[in-house]
Amino acid sequence: MRRLWLIFTQTVTVGLAVLFVISTLKPEWLGKPGVGGPAVVALQESAPVATPSGNASSYREAAKKALPSVVHIFTSQKIRAPRHPLSDDPIFRHFFGDSPESETQRNAGLGSGVIVSEGGYILTNFHVVDGADQIEVALDDGQTLKARLVGGDPESDLAVLHVGSEKPADTKLPAITLGQMEDMVVGDVVLAIGNPFGVGQTVTMGIVSALGRSHLGINTFENFIQTDAAINPGNSGGALVDARGNLVGINTAIYSRSGGSLGIGFAIPISTAKNVMEQIIQTGTVTRGWIGVEAQEINQELADSFGLPNTFGALIAGVQRGSPADQGGIKPGDILLAVGGKPIKDPQVMLDLIASQKPGDTVNFTLRRQNAPLEAPIRIGKRPPLKRER
Repeated sequence: MRRLWLIFTQTVTVGLAVLFVISTLKPEWLGKPGVGGPAVVALQESAPVATPSGNASSYREAAKKALPSVVHIFTSQKIRAPRHPLSDDPIFRHFFGDSPESETQRNAGLGSGVIVSEGGYILTNFHVVDGADQIEVALDDGQTLKARLVGGDPESDLAVLHVGSEKPADTKLPAITLGQMEDMVVGDVVLAIGNPFGVGQTVTMGIVSALGRSHLGINTFENFIQTDAAINPGNSGGALVDARGNLVGINTAIYSRSGGSLGIGFAIPISTAKNVMEQIIQTGTVTRGWIGVEAQEINQELADSFGLPNTFGALIAGVQRGSPADQGGIKPGDILLAVGGKPIKDPQVMLDLIASQKPGDTVNFTLRRQNAPLEAPIRIGKRPPLKRER
């Protein structure tokens, strides 16, 4: 019996030793996980990308689609040299003759623009081409063309150029596809394309940070798209495109304390730009409604003094004599509550609503005068051009 027990214990010992060696060196023989064996935990992994274009994190297709439509704009101005202070003196003129005025050319600045039609119309900012005597446009392929200013609108900071006469008749320019503002929401990815600091064509990426930004003091009419896509000097007039490469805005301004991008940039929505562009192409100018009033924002203190339930509306601070508002019976101290049935939140909304009316039309204005409601039909006038100091 003792001999059998010794044989049994030796066999078990050898078996355990063999099992230990196999489990250490060849675990797959035992069906245990190892190299080439089944995973310890079921992991969800993405399938290998078949082609680079299948990379969902890349916006190369959007950039490829929009880049050829964004141009660089270079402007120059003629500067007259000052006349000699004695040039009008008869004795000076007797000895030295008339002193002719001389002119020099200087670069006025640079910016960007967007080709919006195959026929050569380019949309840009008004401040990019303001005061320019000569405008040149550099296309994405390196070709340089002289451009003509079709018209500009300083109150929205938009301008339209044309290079159709400079290109061959059978050549079609790479026009960008216009996007739909109705589809845009905060958080959407956008790309800003332009020529920052003159370094060349540049694409930056960000998101839509906010919509309908106003009260910024940048333009008279403001309804900006705010984005954190890097926008710098030279980007002005360039394209803000969506993730499909469609134009959704014209890059216009930045908030900056240093002159560089701080992640707060503003673009004019394509819906506004399209309306202004079409008017400029058709008539050379932009027509807006006007009634001739000065409005003041209603704060809580004013609301309390006027006995108003809230701060909505615009306080009429002044009425221009002989204006449509004057002829329609609007008086200083009135509270304007609605235009054509559309409520007014503040003076900026009032300005936008009146400007959107067609001159010559009669529109109902809802007012509050001495706590009593009042309806006043006003015949809309034409907004006079903006007087700008040089």
